Amino acid sequence: MNNNASMVFSRRISRPGSGLFFQFCLLLTAVCLLNGAASAQAVSGNRFNPAISLILDGQFSAYSNRAEDFEISGFLIDDEAGPIAEGFSLDESELAISANIDDQYYGFVDVAFVQEADGETAVEMEEAYFQTLNLPSGLTLKGGKFFSSIGYHNVFHSHTWHFADAPLAYQAMLGTTFADTGVQLRWLAPLDRFLELGVEIFQGDSFPAANDNGSPGAFSVFAKTGGDVGISHSWKAGLSYLDYEARKRDGGEALADLMFAGDGEVFIADFVWKWAENGNPRSRNFIIQGEYLHLGEDGQVDFFNGVANESGPYDLDQSGFYIQGIYQFKPRWRVGLRFDRLSSSNQLPALSVVTPLSDDDRNPRRLTAMVDFSNSEFSRLRLQLAIDDSSADNDTQVLLQYVMSIGAHGAHQF
Repeated sequence: MNNNASMVFSRRISRPGSGLFFQFCLLLTAVCLLNGAASAQAVSGNRFNPAISLILDGQFSAYSNRAEDFEISGFLIDDEAGPIAEGFSLDESELAISANIDDQYYGFVDVAFVQEADGETAVEMEEAYFQTLNLPSGLTLKGGKFFSSIGYHNVFHSHTWHFADAPLAYQAMLGTTFADTGVQLRWLAPLDRFLELGVEIFQGDSFPAANDNGSPGAFSVFAKTGGDVGISHSWKAGLSYLDYEARKRDGGEALADLMFAGDGEVFIADFVWKWAENGNPRSRNFIIQGEYLHLGEDGQVDFFNGVANESGPYDLDQSGFYIQGIYQFKPRWRVGLRFDRLSSSNQLPALSVVTPLSDDDRNPRRLTAMVDFSNSEFSRLRLQLAIDDSSADNDTQVLLQYVMSIGAHGAHQF
């Protein structure tokens, strides 16, 4: 990465609500929309006929601790994080529809069906966006609700993960993945080596942001590069920065009366290396992947104890990483190992309620192993075992998972 790109990450970015910066982004977006070239390239292979797919994702889970008691010492997690209900359950089964809208735009919609702990089924709009097909100068514009391009893990839907759950750092700091409504502008450099720069502006309604003032409340920038080493190796690395506002963010179902208000930022460094024998991943391949995340927040915490309000300043300093390796040792069979580690240093006011944020003298960790079998690219069965030391009581977790794809199934990202 060149010095100019590195400088983007060495200083704090202006708030997304600042007038001059926001007006510049709106102007840039308008220019991009008006300057599409005539000879657009199709993103979807079936042109204007929608590709429709249904992902069936289910599990049988057994834990030594109760799933509803899950917490991460030193962190106050979102409701989306943590293990799913014990026993038989449906995870995020997804209905996806995609197609070229016309010769200039592509559209994608993904709706998730989630079985909740009480047995009810919740319907969630995971993504719904348009994307330009052929803006000039290597530019691509995306608008709607979508997974942010920060980090490496964040852009992938759960059915494409190498493990049944998200890394601990993502669960603790981003609620498994950060998706929000906004716009994204990416630029692909005209170089022999892959280099992509991007900027995103979001409404800021998704954890860890919590926006209630009507203006954009989250902003991110990212830079990604990569390339090939011979015919058998390839790699990709990235740096990302997310800046957000938290206004009236509650402490989740267990601490709904605990409110946070302040500013935060997340820095992510990611790296992935892939090996495939003679460039052919069908028989044997190996993937090593790792990310480091750092979150900082400062602001005010308020709590109603049933009689009176308690409040005071807070300052959070949290970090974590994971590293994992996935080895396909023969066609259709893979094994994987992942290690997670977190740490935190939180400055909090004295409250009558005890929260996981107060327990920041531990260093949560988890070791996960898995083996899976894919009869084809449309089906996968997985057995996963995790030793989770995230809280005061160690948890042994055993999961049996199936992921089945019905209908058109597009290629996954690198």
